[in-house]
Amino acid sequence: MKFYDELVWRGLIKDVAGEDIEDKLNNEKVTFYWGTDPTADSLHLGHYSSLITAKRLAKYGHHPILLCGGATGLIGDPRPTAEREIITKEQLNKNLEGIKKQVEDIFDGKAEVVNNYDWFRGYEFTDVLRDVGKYITVNYMLDKDIIRRRLETGITFAEFAYMLIQGYDFLWLYENKNCIMQVEGSDQWGNITTGIDLIKKKLGKDAYAFTMPLVVDKYGNKFGKSEGNALWLDEEKTSSYELYQYLINVDDEVVVDYLKIFTFLSVDEILELEKSNKEHPELREAHKALAREIITDLHGENSYKEALKISESLFSGDIKNFTEKEIEDAFKGLVPFKINEDSNILDFLIAGGICSSKREAREFVSAGSITLNGEKITDLDFTITKNSCLHNKYLIVRRGKKKYYIGIYE
Repeated sequence: MKFYDELVWRGLIKDVAGEDIEDKLNNEKVTFYWGTDPTADSLHLGHYSSLITAKRLAKYGHHPILLCGGATGLIGDPRPTAEREIITKEQLNKNLEGIKKQVEDIFDGKAEVVNNYDWFRGYEFTDVLRDVGKYITVNYMLDKDIIRRRLETGITFAEFAYMLIQGYDFLWLYENKNCIMQVEGSDQWGNITTGIDLIKKKLGKDAYAFTMPLVVDKYGNKFGKSEGNALWLDEEKTSSYELYQYLINVDDEVVVDYLKIFTFLSVDEILELEKSNKEHPELREAHKALAREIITDLHGENSYKEALKISESLFSGDIKNFTEKEIEDAFKGLVPFKINEDSNILDFLIAGGICSSKREAREFVSAGSITLNGEKITDLDFTITKNSCLHNKYLIVRRGKKKYYIGIYE
């Protein structure tokens, strides 16, 4: 299978510009770029879906340029429903540093990272109009899908002109970096074609591009969204354990598609996992491989092993050897309750909201359904003290098989 054919097989090709792009990708070593605006100090898993494709091209031998939009970030890419909130220059610069470090880490320092503010700094407005605006008609801009959708509710001139800035990015990179191709998510198609047309009109040269379909779950929700919150690539914002839990629980219907998109596993390896997913879904081999590959690529093998350890320990209930960090990662989503003094187990369960009454607490304890820091408690007279805590601080309670609570002794 040739490289371009594999991209198609993996579901990574949606829109294509350039008649001989297949030959370019298969037989030449081209310089291409992928870009993002620094709207936050970390990328999220949705960005990773197209960033990993850029890394795939780099592994094949193509030269990646990763653009962080210091200029475009000052404006904000038009959204389908409303204008983006303008962020301060100070916050934007902080975001730039965070994203720059992330992409350098993901590419093992082998990618060229640029900031489009470097070529827009000092570029006068009248020059932009002469060099860019002169070549792009208003009718052309109005015909872009994202612009049409915003016309009824209103769109600012700054947002309207965003495509000119991104189009010039492609032109500048073409002229100064010999960058002939752009690779992005499909929501950027309008901006991409603006750059291609600008290159053609100003230079008389052909440029190339392809987009990847936006990755969604079986319900059509964007990949990497969890209850409305992004799953960040920054391990301090979203732990490897949180990523593991998300990935190990993706729907069976989409897990093989995700393996194609997000991993460097071979075609044969993925087909074998697809077979396992159909014949023995209870083993979740495909899900485990997805979690292993993504977390290892993003955070390293040690972080993956730590996430796996936390998951397996929680499943077995053996948590007494957890480090403080593992406790914080595992129970990040729980609101802890405070413990201020020694108390009887029954009173403790009621005070922590674990049981609603002494009768219920007595039934759970007597039935062996309460574990404290991994130890089953069956003694109705058991007393909670600071010595009961992990690291002299944490009391982790499991009620039944899966319901966890965390108390902090103060």
